[in-house]
Amino acid sequence: MYLPANGWIVPYYDQYIYYPLQAARGSVLSVIPFSVGDIVYVMSGACFTGFFIRFIVRLFQSSEVRYSAAASVLNFMNTVVFVYLFFMVGWGSNYFKMPLWKYWKLNGDSQHFQLHSTSDSSAVDSMKRENVVTKMIAGLYAFDTFLVNHLNQCAPQYLPLPFKEVNQRAVGYYKQYTDTKLKSNGLGLKPTFFRYFLERLGVEGYYNPFTGEGQVNESLPRFTLPFLVAHELSHQAGIAAEGDANLMAYALCTATDDASFRYSAYLEIWLYTNRRLYYRDSAMALQLEHSLNELTLRHLDTLEQLSKKYDNDYARYSTKVFDSYLKMQDQKQGVKSYGNAATTAWQLEQQRRNGTLPRIIRIP
Repeated sequence: MYLPANGWIVPYYDQYIYYPLQAARGSVLSVIPFSVGDIVYVMSGACFTGFFIRFIVRLFQSSEVRYSAAASVLNFMNTVVFVYLFFMVGWGSNYFKMPLWKYWKLNGDSQHFQLHSTSDSSAVDSMKRENVVTKMIAGLYAFDTFLVNHLNQCAPQYLPLPFKEVNQRAVGYYKQYTDTKLKSNGLGLKPTFFRYFLERLGVEGYYNPFTGEGQVNESLPRFTLPFLVAHELSHQAGIAAEGDANLMAYALCTATDDASFRYSAYLEIWLYTNRRLYYRDSAMALQLEHSLNELTLRHLDTLEQLSKKYDNDYARYSTKVFDSYLKMQDQKQGVKSYGNAATTAWQLEQQRRNGTLPRIIRIP
């Protein structure tokens, strides 16, 4: 891939290709209440199925027909190449932006991330590993405590909001609190047609790089929707990496005075933080969990029941496929990168405490 070695290209891509294209797609498709991208996926699936059936049938016919089948395969491969190029032009090049924690000049530590994503002791020099782990546990405990305190503060003011209200508020917050280039068009999500299938695949929402639409499963628990919507909107705003999208969603939701958005963000990042703390010190993690308010404990029980309900081979397989996809897009940690917000969001809060965080959230 040419882009990783030539990062200077990406800002020009954003300015002259992605943002104008996303704004144009948004202005056209925003007036359509349903997801055009879902329909495109259905039609593409039908075309692929038809092509595959015809190809199999032709293999058992005359040599002339088999030659035609070979030509069809070549045409199909050309189509795949064209679709991939369209993907890169329409959105995929955003994967090669500078990581958001670097862009925001947070105190990111690659060794810290490695310790979370691998059990290989060679990942960090053995003489320094113990000190790094001790420091990491202290940081996780401090952030876990911070999140528990804020969850307990927000819970009394939390109100469950329907998807439409969450979407409208989130779009407004992006325009108010960030320097997004999409002030007029290009931001806004739609419910998906594939709700039943996404639930069984363990997918909460997704961004369609071809139509520029974001889709979410609106039947998810309402306390998850503000963070999820903010996450998917960050993809529309030009943030591709999943760990960066989580960091962006946290920064936005917690910058507002909206208790429902703040609560959703604190809870989502607490799940990552407490899970990592539990891996290192289960007693600490359980102690903090038991200090949560009754509302949050009920919400955790809801999430646990959903996890059990949709724990199946299809969900595990889809996770593996998505993990491979992310790694193909230069996201070396794959799906594990989601949890990096347990580190980067804490660094963000430290900037806030020190008064060095810009008033307007910058989007690269």
